[in-house]
This record gives sequence, structure tokens and C-alpha cells, in this order.
Amino acid sequence: MRNIALVLMYNGTAYHGWQVQKTEVTVAQTLERGLSMVCGEPIKCTVCGRTDAGVHALHQAANFHCESAMPAGEILSKLRQYLPEDIGIYSCVDVPPRFHARLNARAKTYRYRIWNSREPCVFQRRYVAVMPERLDLNAMRRGAALLTGEHDFSAFCGNARMKKSTVRRIDSIDIQRQGEEIQILFTGNGFLYNMVRILVGTLVEVGRGERETESIPSLFGGKREDAGFLAPAQGLCLMEVVY
Repeated sequence: MRNIALVLMYNGTAYHGWQVQKTEVTVAQTLERGLSMVCGEPIKCTVCGRTDAGVHALHQAANFHCESAMPAGEILSKLRQYLPEDIGIYSCVDVPPRFHARLNARAKTYRYRIWNSREPCVFQRRYVAVMPERLDLNAMRRGAALLTGEHDFSAFCGNARMKKSTVRRIDSIDIQRQGEEIQILFTGNGFLYNMVRILVGTLVEVGRGERETESIPSLFGGKREDAGFLAPAQGLCLMEVVY
């Protein structure tokens, strides 16, 4: 049985997230259908991290097992023909049998884009969250510094039934303004369901003056209602996975 790794990108606007669902169109469903047609056998993919509905990915990693003897380069060429224009494949290569896209990932980087202006954002509206009110970036950066490190991020998890550990490590949070746009880059060893979007909501509340920066450490180990709002999905993009 071969183990094959893919690196892909997708515009998440039309998809109800990554994970296969019975009644919704998802990225995994679309990808696995294409792979099954190419390989001539049922294919199930393991992904480095599931994305929510409407979230994008510039570099997403996945692997799958198959019996097909077709060269990886030929699988790549044929798969591209079966996929819609909003899902693209960078590479398709054979990897060692024990490679696991999720378990072997050492770090991930997400980018969140905020359109911080009252002027319209017509051409980027599917990739930014519009938040026109004034935001204090220095206060947000102080809050980001308090969020870095290894903590219990239970208050930043959108899954109320989470039974596994909610301890994660955030290596860095970088906040920069580029014209009317604010970009927030998060790098860490793993992220919980909705975690980045809740982190953004919390930092935005700090930037609005609705939450004291110094109160952030009290959120660790807390409940979901203690942290900030869930920021819109379209502003989030998975940028990089490090192995």
C-alpha cells in the first residue's frame, strides 16, 4: 500500500469547511471524489488540520493511501483535470509509510486579514473581514504577547464537547498594518476548533477598548464565553505547515 502526500490550496468560499459531511459540499469530499476517480479505488485523505466553512488555505497538506501503481506525477496531472478551479494542487509525491499529515506537522501559520476602513473593499471582500472602527494596534500587540507561549486555550475553543487536551503552544503573533488592511499572523504547534478566529475576536475587543489587555491571562483554562467573539471566516487563511 502506497502512502502519497499532497500539498494543495483552495478558496473556501463555496465549501462548508474541510471535513466530509452528508448534506454539504466540502473540500475533502471534492478532493476525495477526484482522487477516487483517478486511482480507480475509494480514497480517504488525512489532512494536517481541518478548516472551517469559508476559510481558505494557501498551503494545506494531506496524505492518502492507495493500491494504484500510477506514478505520482501522473496522479497529479489527472487530478488537476477533475478538480474545480477553486482547488489547486501544488505537488503529489510518494512518502514513507509512516508519514501522517497531521501527527507529523511541527508548526502551522495562519493569517487573518481585517479591512479596517469605512471605504468599500469590493475586490477583496471574500478574503477580508470588514471592521471599520478604530483599533489600537499597540494594545492589540501587548495582548498578543500575553497570548504567546504554552497555555490552556479552552476559552478559545469552539467545541464545547472537546475531551482532549486544550493545551497548545503559540510561538508568535505578529500584527501589522498595510494601508487600510490589518494582518495578523499566528504561528504555533497546533490550533483548536475556531481557535484563531476567537483569538482574533479577543484581540479586536482589546483594540476597541472593550477588554483590558491585562485581563488576557485570566482567560487561560476558562470557558468559551469568557473570550472574545468569533471573527468571520473569510478573513482566515492557512498559510504554511512545517514538518
